[in-house]
Amino acid sequence: CLVFLISLKAGGLGLNLTAASVVFLLDPWWNPAAEDQALKRAHRLGQTRTVEVKRLIARDTVEETILALQAKKQKLADEALAAAGGTGGSANALSLSDLKLFFR
Repeated sequence: CLVFLISLKAGGLGLNLTAASVVFLLDPWWNPAAEDQALKRAHRLGQTRTVEVKRLIARDTVEETILALQAKKQKLADEALAAAGGTGGSANALSLSDLKLFFR
């Protein structure tokens, strides 16, 4: 078993990780597009195996709040894109109400 441990932001840019078959997300990011980009490093041309993605989130933690924020941002992005009839990424800025979620 080989293990390659890398942070989400560093692992999401410029790497092709087609040797990976299991990806663990341990540091959720407030922007779902950042996680999606990192996961696509394992889902590349040349990948010969099924890739499993596992996410570890403890209850009542900031990570759980980030996961809820991701779902909110993804829903808003999906609705905006559906209304515009296009496709693309999600919002890249945290609003004041988003930031307040971390301090409730």
